Amino acid sequence: MRLSPFARLDAHFAPAPEHRRVAFLTAQPFAHRGLHGAGRIENSRAAFAAAIAAGHGIELDVQASRDGEAFVFHDEALDRLTGESGPLANRSGAALAAIALRGSDETMPRLDEILALVAGRAPILIEVKTRGANGGTLCLAVRRTLEGYRGQAAVMSFDPEVGRWFAEHAPRVVRGLVVTEEGQHGIGGYLRRHAALWRARPDFLAYDVRDLPSRFAATARTRGMPLLTWTVRDAVSEATGMTHADEIIYERPEAA
Repeated sequence: MRLSPFARLDAHFAPAPEHRRVAFLTAQPFAHRGLHGAGRIENSRAAFAAAIAAGHGIELDVQASRDGEAFVFHDEALDRLTGESGPLANRSGAALAAIALRGSDETMPRLDEILALVAGRAPILIEVKTRGANGGTLCLAVRRTLEGYRGQAAVMSFDPEVGRWFAEHAPRVVRGLVVTEEGQHGIGGYLRRHAALWRARPDFLAYDVRDLPSRFAATARTRGMPLLTWTVRDAVSEATGMTHADEIIYERPEAA
């Protein structure tokens, strides 16, 4: 494959990591928001326990409460997955911890609760979902929660500032850049992806499976940067992921 003209710049600003630092990322698939379905809600304790039982890794989302605690929840608003409504970021940590997940006897978990539940039994991908100006607050909350955790864990985000923050303030934490090419085609999109890569300085990429094969992704993979792909939901996307990436982040719709 002909290398990108940006390859030298990529290698300088976002060098490939040491293999031993990131080997855990490609040792097993990751269950997207836990192994949910069949009565288990996404990003719940039950979904994470099911992923552990399957011998798979866990991907989860974190957001910041109004007072800066890291909570495991995907949506910006509470409406879809709880009986409450409105933005998660408007609620305090104490209020969020009391909210029941829809169709479940569980409440919304804090990140530290999930780390205690996993206890090193499965690798964890923590997607840091920044909202507006709360990025630094959430990154700090995640870093503090990870302090002393002995299991395998990595952070990742669409926001390149998250990778930058961890590179500067917690360089031992493995960090990834989440990428989609949706709405980012042509030379403009290609340049924006490189700018994000250089800013984030990631150890790995988590790439939209709908965009594979991708020249940008392939170039990073060729020079030794692990490539995960999301969200694999069927046999076709799994075949694509296993051909063009190193490991998959998956859901099982048939289990829902």
